[in-house]
Amino acid sequence: MAGDVDQGADREEQPDPGGRGLGGPPSAAKRGSWITRALAALAVFAVVPVLAFGIKYYQDGQQLKRHEESMKILGAEGLFLFSSLDTDHDSYLSPEEFRPIAEKLTGITSPGEFEEEESHDPNGETLALEATMQPLQMDSMTKSKDGFLGVTHSSLSGLRAWRAPATPSSTFSAGQFRVFLPPKNKHEVGDTWWVIPSELNIFTGYLPNNRYNPPPPKGKEVFLHSLLSMFHPRPFIKSRFAPQGTVACLRATSDFYYDIVFRVHAEFQLNEVPDFPFWFTPGQFTGNIIISKDASHVRHFHLYVPNDRPLNVDMEWLYGGSESSNMEVDIGFLPQLELLSSGPSTPPFVTDEEGRVVESRGPEPIHFVFEDIHWTAEVGQQEAQRHLEVTFYPFKKVSYLPLPEAFERAGAEHKLVHSIVLWGALDDQSCSGRTLRETVLESPPVLALLNHSFISSWSLVRELEHMQTDEQNLVLGQKAQMHLEKYNFPVEMIVALPNGTIVHHINANSFLDETAMKPEEEDAAFSFSAGFEDPSTSTYMAFLKEALQRAEEFMQ
Repeated sequence: MAGDVDQGADREEQPDPGGRGLGGPPSAAKRGSWITRALAALAVFAVVPVLAFGIKYYQDGQQLKRHEESMKILGAEGLFLFSSLDTDHDSYLSPEEFRPIAEKLTGITSPGEFEEEESHDPNGETLALEATMQPLQMDSMTKSKDGFLGVTHSSLSGLRAWRAPATPSSTFSAGQFRVFLPPKNKHEVGDTWWVIPSELNIFTGYLPNNRYNPPPPKGKEVFLHSLLSMFHPRPFIKSRFAPQGTVACLRATSDFYYDIVFRVHAEFQLNEVPDFPFWFTPGQFTGNIIISKDASHVRHFHLYVPNDRPLNVDMEWLYGGSESSNMEVDIGFLPQLELLSSGPSTPPFVTDEEGRVVESRGPEPIHFVFEDIHWTAEVGQQEAQRHLEVTFYPFKKVSYLPLPEAFERAGAEHKLVHSIVLWGALDDQSCSGRTLRETVLESPPVLALLNHSFISSWSLVRELEHMQTDEQNLVLGQKAQMHLEKYNFPVEMIVALPNGTIVHHINANSFLDETAMKPEEEDAAFSFSAGFEDPSTSTYMAFLKEALQRAEEFMQ
């Protein structure tokens, strides 16, 4: 009878208030069905990772087999060359990967597949740029002191050959310079923004050294690549080491114009096959542009490598046929590398008083008269540069003064001098203290202590050597000598009294050894229960606090 049918079979199961998830106890048949489905699901989940592991194991084995076969066929140096072209590391060369060799053998450069952000107005204004350079002073390199003993001639072949800009002059559309314009949310003077963002940090490491040709630039990189290609045909817009990229700062604004300062971290590959790679890394490119807000007119453009320090270029080159081969490192002085506009941008045609179209760059060039720009808001050049520095390097939230000024300020404020001595600049890409600046020097506790109790400075070894022999300032020379007496390669951190007396110092290598964690210390060092503080920060804090204690009796 209908009334004898179990209506529970059609009943929608209700949530169990006791948390079992079913309205009542399941029947034996349902239990069996549920268990069968569960076991089947578990079997699937168990097989998937095993299968994935097997595939990965097989792929790794095949990759190792291809590597061994390639080594037998090509040898170490041949395999190095092959690997530098095999950008996707699949042990096969695609036509795109082989293109650099084809261009080298045929002498024909295939058109690049560069991405332009937008088309440019053919009737718009154009700007002429001129490139000038003075080659690196070879005697400024450390290796020059022993006559480049042990340095092969081929290693420096690209450096010795680079004597002039690849393209002494070129013309660009004014609209191309819009890459420097500020985004919509950056309209106050002093605001900074990333034109080309950095993709590296202390955790991501650095990009490979065994490369000859830069990757195709994209987006805003395209125009920067075009500019730097005036110097050398192989610019890398994204440098191997952090911080990469380009940062701009709005220095001044008027009703129609912006004055923008910018800083670029890029490098060049000077060698070609068959020589091993030689990386030429200026400490920085800096410059400024005065441009209309709609990018239709450029009043002024300047880009250059600063030469106010005795050393401003880092150089690195490989010896051997693999990424792990020995690398030589040196630093030198580049007197000049700059791009400068020959005048404001101008239109290709103008209309005379009678309405006739006249070519502005004809046999008799037209002389243009431009209105003066009246800035309605601005910050100083040094302040704008500092905004750029802090954006690139958070450790520059602490002011680092030249050593003479640091000692003078320390005496006036009754503080200690926190001094860092190194071969390359601490705040650019020629630095020999990358790890230091990217970790401990930018940590909040260290920044706070340095701001409160110290006057900070950094100096090149070469600068201290010059100060030491300065007969016009014997007192400063003595302070420089005391610094040099404590210095050991590559970086020395020093704390001194205002009179130059060293109260504490530690070498960067020793510091890194002290902060290297033992396995049994890792859990304690990174325990969140006690508050996070990495070993390098706590060690540097201890170094600074000990210096303060040692100085107490002298600072009364």
